[in-house]
Amino acid sequence: MKLIGMLDSPYVRRVAISMRLLGLPFEHAAISVFRGFDAFQRINPVVKAPTLVCDDGTLLMDSTLQLQYAECLAGRSLLPADAAGLARELHLIGLALAACEKTAQIVYERGLRPAEKRHEPWIDRVTGQLNAAYTALDAALAARPLAVTAEAALGQAAITTAVSWSFTQFMLPEVVPAAGCPALVAHAAAAEALPVFRAIPCDDTVQLA
Repeated sequence: MKLIGMLDSPYVRRVAISMRLLGLPFEHAAISVFRGFDAFQRINPVVKAPTLVCDDGTLLMDSTLQLQYAECLAGRSLLPADAAGLARELHLIGLALAACEKTAQIVYERGLRPAEKRHEPWIDRVTGQLNAAYTALDAALAARPLAVTAEAALGQAAITTAVSWSFTQFMLPEVVPAAGCPALVAHAAAAEALPVFRAIPCDDTVQLA
């Protein structure tokens, strides 16, 4: 299998970390959807990161779908089997992915749209959604932390939450002040200290061996 995309994308990174934890070998091609548009288009005409190229050539898009396939290959899941545990983890993952989406929207608005064409009320709305997602995540982790003491204990909610927070802090630290989310800060710090996170950093210059 081959994973296409830059590791500064939280979607690419969550797939790469999860596949390592599931024991699935894969190649990584650090191709940007912006700087490497033509190269990416030759692999996937839709130019969507992450793209997972299966061994038979099938292209999978969307990180959640890729993880579903990866867990099928591995024969085990990074999600709880019981309904109550699954509902809680999916709730947290949904908040984290919403935060990723809103972070990306602000980054694209700032980086791609000319300043005179930006619509500030829309930016304010997205910023409010972003902060609401992290406020809810921080409260949930403060009430009931996720296991991040060892790689074997990591579930998908722990992975995605840490990856999401690191992404936002890397891209927009001034929009979501770390001081307001102490539980998230502690969670991400513990996760980022684990070997698998250190091996797959939030860095667009890295290509995994």
